[in-house]
Amino acid sequence: MQRWTISGSVIVLTLCLLGVVGGSAGAVDKLQVVATISDLKALTGAVGGDLVEVEVLARGNQNPHDLEVRPSLMVKLRRADALVINGLELDDWANVAVQGANNPRIIAGGTGLIDASRGIPVLEVPTTKVDRSMGDVHPQGNPHYTLDPGMAPLVTQNLVEGLARVAPEHRAEFERNRRDFLTRLEAAMTRWTQTFAPLRGAKVVVYHGDWVYFFTRFGLQQAGTIEERPGIPATPAHLARLIRQMREEGVRAVAVEPWSDKELAARVAAEAGAKLALLNAKLGTVNGPDAYLATTEANVSTLAQALR
Repeated sequence: MQRWTISGSVIVLTLCLLGVVGGSAGAVDKLQVVATISDLKALTGAVGGDLVEVEVLARGNQNPHDLEVRPSLMVKLRRADALVINGLELDDWANVAVQGANNPRIIAGGTGLIDASRGIPVLEVPTTKVDRSMGDVHPQGNPHYTLDPGMAPLVTQNLVEGLARVAPEHRAEFERNRRDFLTRLEAAMTRWTQTFAPLRGAKVVVYHGDWVYFFTRFGLQQAGTIEERPGIPATPAHLARLIRQMREEGVRAVAVEPWSDKELAARVAAEAGAKLALLNAKLGTVNGPDAYLATTEANVSTLAQALR
C-alpha cells in the first residue's frame, strides 16, 4: 500500500487558503455574534456593521417557537463572543444549545448574553394563571415585538449596550451605526405610516398571534386566529365560526407566516372572500445593514396590497 505524507506547514497553509484556520480574510478580528432569530440577526448587523459577523439559529422559514436543537447550533454557539436572544420565552429552546456549547461567555450572567427585550412595553401579558390547556400562551406576554419597527430604537439600544460590554473600545462605532440606521428607519416609518393611513381600523385574521405589535403600530385590528388556541391546530367547528365571522365583519386579509399551514390559510381566505398575505417571506434572505428595513418593507407592501 502506498502511503502519502504531508508536512504540517503544508497543511496549515492549505487550511489558511481555504479559510478554515483563522476564518476568512478580514473576519479574524470581527466579533462572532449569534442571534436566535433573523430579525435580531438583521438588527445586530445594523448596529455592529463591519465589526461583527452574525449567524442565526432559527432561519427565516423556521418556526421560532419550537426549534429542534441540533449539534450544528451548539457549534455556532461554542465559538460565539455574544448571543442575542429575543427573550419573553420565545427562544427558551436556545438554553439547551447554550448548555451543550459549553461557552461561559453566553450563559446566564455572561458578558456576551444580550437580551433584546429589555425595556420593551410588552403586550398581551396574561392576567390569569397560564396552563398548558390554553395552548402555547407566553406567561410573560406576547414575544413578537421585533415585528414592530417602532420597537427597533429600544432593541438597537440594547444591542449597543450588549456589544459594548464585549468590545467596549468600539462603543462609539456601535452608537454611530445605530444613529445612521435609525435615520433610515425614521424615513421608512413615515412612508409605512402613510401607506396604512387610509387602512386604519381594517381587520386582519392571522394564523398565529404574531402580529399584535405590528397591528398596534399601524392602527390595524386582529379579528381572529386560524389556530383555535396558540400552537394547537384548528377544529372544523372553529374554522366554520371564523369564516362566518370574517364574512359578517368584512375581513379582507389573512396573514400567514412561511412555517404555518399556508394551504389551510388560503382555503380560509378564499371561503371568506379575503386575500392571503404571506408575511416574513423575505426574512433571512436579505443581508446587509438594511436587511430589517427590507423585510419590513415587504411585510408592509404585502399586507397593504391585500387590504386594498
